[in-house]
Amino acid sequence: MLLLALDTATPAVTVALHDGRTTLASSHQVDARRHGELLLPAVHRVLATASVTPGDLTHVVAGIGPGPYTGLRVGLATAAAFGAALDIPVRGLCTLDGIAYAAGQAGLTGPFVVATDARRKEVYWARYADGRTRVSEPAVDRPADIAEQVAGLPVVGAGGTLYREVFAAAGAGAALPGVPEGAELPEHQSAVALAALAVEKLAAGEEFPPNQPLYLRRPDAQVPANYKVVTPK
Repeated sequence: MLLLALDTATPAVTVALHDGRTTLASSHQVDARRHGELLLPAVHRVLATASVTPGDLTHVVAGIGPGPYTGLRVGLATAAAFGAALDIPVRGLCTLDGIAYAAGQAGLTGPFVVATDARRKEVYWARYADGRTRVSEPAVDRPADIAEQVAGLPVVGAGGTLYREVFAAAGAGAALPGVPEGAELPEHQSAVALAALAVEKLAAGEEFPPNQPLYLRRPDAQVPANYKVVTPK
């Protein structure tokens, strides 16, 4: 197995190569505005570091979000292109699941919440029983609207950091019991965690979600309903 994992649903442009036993190489850059510019060079760098060519790949896994429209589609389109060109399977994984898995690997136990920045003063979020078990569907909401639902739970991810005061006011946050002292919990997605999670699921014969983007809302850019015609009749 040579599994290439990538995700652009958060500000991180993250890529990893996994051989079914361990991570061979990885790249992680945080830049919310340069996903399209950074992703392919990162893939090239990861493959070169592991002395692997694209033709050696056997699987591609991509984070399907939820995430902002522009960034998310960069990773999914790239994964689809690799799959079509190399005739290898492309599978999707929820980005929040990858972050949850990384939190579990860091030592976080018990129920918790993953929340990422959805912009517009909102977060993408889901609840987890542990690092491998999601117990709610991904959603997008204002932090104040869900604070009571997640009260008493650690909140992992950039959304929890960005709206720390809002969550803390309802008794939620990353500083609650259950978070190991000194643990480095993930803020953004990590393709290393995404790849490891995918390998586990493949080995266990588990199903993957549909390889479709989780936008959860309409894109910011829309065609005006009543625009003025300026072309001559």
